[in-house]
Amino acid sequence: MPEQYEQDLKAAWDRFCDELKEAGDIALRKTAASNPVDRAAGFRLLSRNIALALQFEMENDDPQHPELLRYFDPLRKQGGDNTDALYVGAPINGTDTYRVSGTRGQSRYFGVTVVEKGDTPWGGGVAGSLFGDEIETDEDGNFELYLSPDPQPGNWIKTTPDTFRVTFRQFFADWEGEAPMEARIDRLSGDGAPPQLAPETVIDGFGKAAHWLQWSVTYWADMIEKWKAQPNRFLSYRQLDNNKIDATPGGEPLIAYWMLPADEALIIRVTPPKAHYWAVEFGNYWWETMDYRYRLCSTNCHHATLEDDGELIVVVSHDDPGVPNWLDPSGHSEGYVTYRWMMADNYPVPECEQVKRATLLDHLPAKVKRITPQERREQLEERRRGVVRRFKW
Repeated sequence: MPEQYEQDLKAAWDRFCDELKEAGDIALRKTAASNPVDRAAGFRLLSRNIALALQFEMENDDPQHPELLRYFDPLRKQGGDNTDALYVGAPINGTDTYRVSGTRGQSRYFGVTVVEKGDTPWGGGVAGSLFGDEIETDEDGNFELYLSPDPQPGNWIKTTPDTFRVTFRQFFADWEGEAPMEARIDRLSGDGAPPQLAPETVIDGFGKAAHWLQWSVTYWADMIEKWKAQPNRFLSYRQLDNNKIDATPGGEPLIAYWMLPADEALIIRVTPPKAHYWAVEFGNYWWETMDYRYRLCSTNCHHATLEDDGELIVVVSHDDPGVPNWLDPSGHSEGYVTYRWMMADNYPVPECEQVKRATLLDHLPAKVKRITPQERREQLEERRRGVVRRFKW
């Protein structure tokens, strides 16, 4: 007869698999987008986020032995990941002292947040934050950042009793020209005993990971319904929900929900403000960006083409409309579009106009800028090169 710990491990594995099976119902929720591509994306989202759940709840959940690991990439997404972003983070607590050291990189936007526990899958409020231009570096871009309850010299963020994670956000404007941060985290207080695997670690981890997967996917699907009720209207997160969450500091995203039949197009117009960084992101019902390696599903302050008067005209269309700033639905029938104005002098709200695809040009300025097929190919090739640089594939 197996030992008790073997029985417990097998039982934990069985529960984990059963809960993963139950999570499949989320992908078939009645309010979700339901064409074949949208349904397939729902199931793929679940499979992609199993690894993220295990990372957060078992593999890298020990604040005594933290590692800076990547959250999202082109193969693992949720929660409206920024197409321009590289997110990394580590588990920490509010009692130990940590040092993050390395090279800052050149991302246009760089933000560090110390996150507190809360009632969302991503925690609650932000205990403290620093922007890239607030972080002291040497002439080669090297830095040290301390996280602790007590003051430290140089770069320091104060932790609190509810602290449980540190997150680094890097948003790249020039995908090919800006290098990512390279850094490590070390706990300076306490003993240096290495981590030890035990049956209890795996049993507990399976339970927490299965719960987090269902919780996080359901949380974001429930959230997007609030925008879906008011399509083509840009609203901020705080306008629709009062939950505290680890939001990007420096400018709250403006989000609109789109629903686009095959014979229609959506025109989005706004004049961007003066900002440290701004971007347009595009994704599906499940808060996943489209495949930004191979699809035109975003633009930003570096890549966008503005009209002569400074206006940004974005077109969402199921086929290429021949304008520079095209958002490709990639087979999806509905989803979200996000505008981020980071550290801007004002925060304009984009305006939407949904028209028949056949009459699209009638609704655009007579001299709207166009793009050639060769220029479109160059746009796409540049994206792939930039992704490889960012994620070091």
